[in-house]
Amino acid sequence: MLRGAISGFGEVAARAHLAGWGTRADVQIVAIHDPVSARRHAAINLIKNIRVYDDLDLMLDGEKLDFVDIASPPAYHNATAVRALEAGAHVLIEKPLCLEPGVCAELKRAATKASRVLMCVHNWKYAPAYRRTHELIASRRLGDVTHLTLDRLRTAPAGQSSGGERWRLDARMGGGILIDHGWHVFYLMQWLIGGRRPTAVAAELGHLQGTNVDDFARIRVDFASVTADAYLSWRARERATTARIEGTKAVLEVDGNRLELRTRDDAHEDCSVVDAADDSYHPSWFAGMATDFVLALGQGSAGPLMSENLAEAASAVALIAGARESAATGSSRVNLAPI
Repeated sequence: MLRGAISGFGEVAARAHLAGWGTRADVQIVAIHDPVSARRHAAINLIKNIRVYDDLDLMLDGEKLDFVDIASPPAYHNATAVRALEAGAHVLIEKPLCLEPGVCAELKRAATKASRVLMCVHNWKYAPAYRRTHELIASRRLGDVTHLTLDRLRTAPAGQSSGGERWRLDARMGGGILIDHGWHVFYLMQWLIGGRRPTAVAAELGHLQGTNVDDFARIRVDFASVTADAYLSWRARERATTARIEGTKAVLEVDGNRLELRTRDDAHEDCSVVDAADDSYHPSWFAGMATDFVLALGQGSAGPLMSENLAEAASAVALIAGARESAATGSSRVNLAPI
């Protein structure tokens, strides 16, 4: 039985991570860390016999943990991960892995030094619609992919309409749509085209009035032989999650759980999937992530699951930094260093 703890018990942890871990008979969440009293009380009410801590070091010293699941606001990810790794725990981090490109390499070195697995939650890879998309691309139904478009339209940041967490509106805490949704589309782009890494990015950003928090983004990402576009917004009139994948043989349109494959001779095929209603938490997707994390523990810190995950994460944080540089210089094209 793997003994795990969650650090940061906000809505994502309570509504997605906890339920996802609950699907595994080989995992027990034994402790919760959160400096906010109300969240510790929420954990006590939700989880039988749970132990709660307001101090991370006390939890790491007092519990014999196999892993720590970090679901705190992004600004805390790096320090929490380093302390957990030094305490001998494997680490799973809710996106983003970190906020600065150099920190990604530092975290990987810390995990390697400790011989522990470090991974980031890339939960959209476990969404049925995008798993089906990946299958269709991998089976060559589209031919060679030439262009991708991934759009994420939201009427507000997650949790705002219910009076929930506000960190997404605080740039110092890792807020902004580039981190909240850009991270997702960046790792999806890479995964869908077989793990190719981006070579350049250009972006236009909009910001909440009177702040440096980005709430709108148009992004172009270049890969070898493939281009990708993303449109991200917290200003939309209604929620929409769409994608368009263009290949030499066919085009795939994705709108929520509806998928339509259209060949170049205009034959149409319904490839739709069944999934829970689109929301901000997706516990069933996290269960898939949890399964791969447990598999990665068996592979070790040099295994393919961790290596691929961290390569996606390193490219995502580089794309975010590059998009900001581009937006600050008139949407100029910014070349990215190889990952």
